[in-house]
Amino acid sequence: MQILLIGGSPAQRSRTQILLDHSADWLSHRGARTLTWRATDIPAEVLLHAQFSHPSIAQLREDVAQADGIIIASPVYKAAYTGVLKAMIDLLPERGFEHKVVLPLMTAGSANHLLALDFSLKPLVAALKAEEIISGVYASDQQIHYPNADHPASIEEEVKRRLQDNLEAFYQALQRRPSLQQAVA
Repeated sequence: MQILLIGGSPAQRSRTQILLDHSADWLSHRGARTLTWRATDIPAEVLLHAQFSHPSIAQLREDVAQADGIIIASPVYKAAYTGVLKAMIDLLPERGFEHKVVLPLMTAGSANHLLALDFSLKPLVAALKAEEIISGVYASDQQIHYPNADHPASIEEEVKRRLQDNLEAFYQALQRRPSLQQAVA
């Protein structure tokens, strides 16, 4: 089982990435292979000039095509996903998430933008023709704590429970896919 994690934060260190790292760890413990693409992995000029033929975009497209499932995450900017995530997604094929199970994740400064998950990120995933979209997780900045020299990153228990419930639903949906059932048999 190959899982692609796509992070839409323009920052190297972000709460969004903490959720993705936790998700990758959870999935790895269940035998899934994970690969992460961050928006910062692609040169800005490649995104700004929509350089479809750039090697990093060709590799991203290949990794999306090879993935059984995708976890896509973004901080909320102006009540939606980040522009850099949109620039990445715009370089994928129109039906890039076809035959994929997708779990959307969002983080924001407060609970005020909770609906951004349902009204911006999920429609983007649906536009890419995802086969199945798991409900998703939204977390505010107060619920995810950055690591420092004395303490590792931490996620509040309520958010961790919701994330694990969604990861379990994601994992189960992947297990039901005919292509994975044939590979196990």
